[in-house]
Amino acid sequence: MKAAAIRAIETGETKYTPVNGTPALRTAIIDRLRRRHGLAYTDAQITVGGGAKQVIFLALTATLDEGDEVVIPAPYWVSYPDMVRANDGTPVIVDCPESDGFRLTPDRLCAALTDRTRWVVLNTPGNPTGSAYTTGELRALAEVLLDHPHVSVLTDEIYDEIWYDDCAHPSLAAVEPRLADRVFLTNGVSKTYAMTGWRIGYGVGPADLVAAINTLQSQLSSCPSSVSQAAAAAALAGPQDFVRETVEVYRARRDTTVKLIGETPGLSCTTPSGAFYLLVNCQPYIGRFTPAGTRIENDEDFTGHLLEDQQVAVIHGSAYGAPGYFRISFATSTEILTEACARITAACATLSERPS
Repeated sequence: MKAAAIRAIETGETKYTPVNGTPALRTAIIDRLRRRHGLAYTDAQITVGGGAKQVIFLALTATLDEGDEVVIPAPYWVSYPDMVRANDGTPVIVDCPESDGFRLTPDRLCAALTDRTRWVVLNTPGNPTGSAYTTGELRALAEVLLDHPHVSVLTDEIYDEIWYDDCAHPSLAAVEPRLADRVFLTNGVSKTYAMTGWRIGYGVGPADLVAAINTLQSQLSSCPSSVSQAAAAAALAGPQDFVRETVEVYRARRDTTVKLIGETPGLSCTTPSGAFYLLVNCQPYIGRFTPAGTRIENDEDFTGHLLEDQQVAVIHGSAYGAPGYFRISFATSTEILTEACARITAACATLSERPS
């Protein structure tokens, strides 16, 4: 990817590009989706932006009117509700408990849909849980959606290659072709290729929606960086062996961290199917007291205690719509993870049931 970017600079590929991306990047996206999911898209169905986040935001800008509802399963990536509110929509948060694998069920989906529902957001594998939907689970959700033709689905598949099962991660658009004209699939190069700073994401879906997004993009930022697009095209079209090698490294880190968290009294977590996060249940520590006599009122207090007592930085679950939990990222070295888990255990040991 770096070599492709350097070559783009050296050969003068530093000017404006088409709003919907360079021909090389569009071809790489089309080929990847055909290769991975058997999906066939045309140029008119592709938009490229400054990260998948921007693409999602513009899709909401293009489609939401005041009061339109967007169903968001919780736990959720922190940006989704605020993106909806920023575009005058109403986020409808649906709690998906750990007992259901943090996944949306058909019954919960059906109960959340109204005449005002414009979108359902499915992030799979998800942040902060690492939870992912199976083909059967996607098919069951699709059966509900087929009965509500006014509802579209925004699938955020940014972690689809960071996946620990043997079979390829399924995509709703491929699982249920009858929804193809209502699914807007978003992805990018930030996670799979560790290209977070290059800021390239893409979306594929209905041509009229893509045209509206491209119009917005043309006025917002003209186009993504030409050099970043050259690097992204090389990443998507090039050899993928290192992706599988990286996933195996993540798998080992995941297993180590799950084991260490499981050995800490009072903490528990499910083993994620994808991404590089653990959502850890810390509810047994809510209501306990720090050595200074401060009561742990919630998960934010708990994560604050980890930081103050042992200098461990994690994110409180309430930020993701998951009170009573906290998120660990295992996208770091095994040595750091082992040390961090030891410190978490030490911080937990200082919490008592009664103030001292």
